Amino acid sequence: MKNKIKILTLLMCVILLAAGCSEADKVNANISQQADYFECERRITVYNARTDMVILETEGYMSISNNNSGELVCTVKTGPNEYKKNYIYLNEYTMYVVEDITGTHTDPYHYKMYFHTELPVSIEAKP
Repeated sequence: MKNKIKILTLLMCVILLAAGCSEADKVNANISQQADYFECERRITVYNARTDMVILETEGYMSISNNNSGELVCTVKTGPNEYKKNYIYLNEYTMYVVEDITGTHTDPYHYKMYFHTELPVSIEAKP
């Protein structure tokens, strides 16, 4: 598997060099490929753009893509052969930031998800 990754990376570099891409383009392609192979840890933060409130944070070794339904698709590696797939719905009032936080943990299956809600939550009790 590692040999396939090395060959694919080398092939991509040759193609990018032949196309005359900048160094930043090459690095961006390599980082994206590493993320798709769950080799770099990321943090996604979703904000409500109207209120500036954080709605959701998730971090872990994940591959991220958009689908045609207005959703951010996060595939997360949680074990040697275990994965979870999460969907984050996006609309005109939400925005997200993806950070590369590689190197902060030694656990390759590190995964967290936080939902941010306003506290205290009011509860109405009826007799």
